[in-house]
Amino acid sequence: MQNGIDSLDQDLSGLKPKAWRAKLAELTEAHGLYQDLGARHFATFVDHGNTLLVTFETVQGIQNLSEQALPLGFDLVRNQGWSHLCLISNGDTWFRDENVYTFFDQLDDDGFFEEFDNVLFYGAGPCGYAASAFSVSAPGATVLAIQPQATLDPRITEWDDRFTEMRRTSFTDRYGYAPEMLDGAAKAFVIYDPYEPLDAMHAALFARSNVTRLRMPFMGTAIQTRLIEMEILYALMADLGADTLSESTFYKHTRARRNNGGYLKRLMAQLDHQDRPYMVALLCRNVTSRLRAPRFRRRLQGLQKRSQSGEFPWPPEAKKADDSAQ
Repeated sequence: MQNGIDSLDQDLSGLKPKAWRAKLAELTEAHGLYQDLGARHFATFVDHGNTLLVTFETVQGIQNLSEQALPLGFDLVRNQGWSHLCLISNGDTWFRDENVYTFFDQLDDDGFFEEFDNVLFYGAGPCGYAASAFSVSAPGATVLAIQPQATLDPRITEWDDRFTEMRRTSFTDRYGYAPEMLDGAAKAFVIYDPYEPLDAMHAALFARSNVTRLRMPFMGTAIQTRLIEMEILYALMADLGADTLSESTFYKHTRARRNNGGYLKRLMAQLDHQDRPYMVALLCRNVTSRLRAPRFRRRLQGLQKRSQSGEFPWPPEAKKADDSAQ
């Protein structure tokens, strides 16, 4: 069985869209199914283990985030022994399509989700919305959503001006308001940056007794990309599948942000915005002591000159462990 699953480890990068889709269909049909769902959506299924991972992804996201141009669930199929159902859209559609609704209706009628001991839903951004909304099809599932929108119904989220082209799309019919669709989930986790106001406002709408909101300050608008860069997204997914994901385990994993350039630059920008040169000096000194970071080293040298001119006091050097023991 594993030898067959290893055939999923193929490089589809560089293929033109039509050839890429045909090859992906060939791969998944050999292990489960491929199904067109109208003009902008399709589904793939790899039947492997008793844990089912349901991911929502876009063609563009797969091409940009995977070196092999494969859905992210494929690695988890191979490494965790999971089954994988992937809903794929061409562009950001929030999966608001009658064909997608009918597909999940059919899965429900067939008792598809009942065949698995454990069902996990995952998505980011518009796909995080979809993971939350369609999880209602599998009561008792666990959900991980990164920066999800709760709805784009302007009567509720008129303050979100990022997706005005979706204003005519209905978010009030079936599988509509994502926070309500999570009521049947065993538990759900919503990851967001509290310093991104619109994402934080959507996250607030997900406040439910079974939802844990996980803050990732200064990670910006592409948290999924940052998690992949830090090589912790799959660790979080593995914890989700093992039912060990919690605030504590999450924040242990995310200590990896201390080495992430994007996070460190945004943190420094925030301290600059607050006009706190003393704290910027501490940050730059910490970063340059651990990493090769020319930008932070140059900034540290500039801050030293400003401190010497009397602009602010220079932070004392931390005592070494052997000095403190004397």
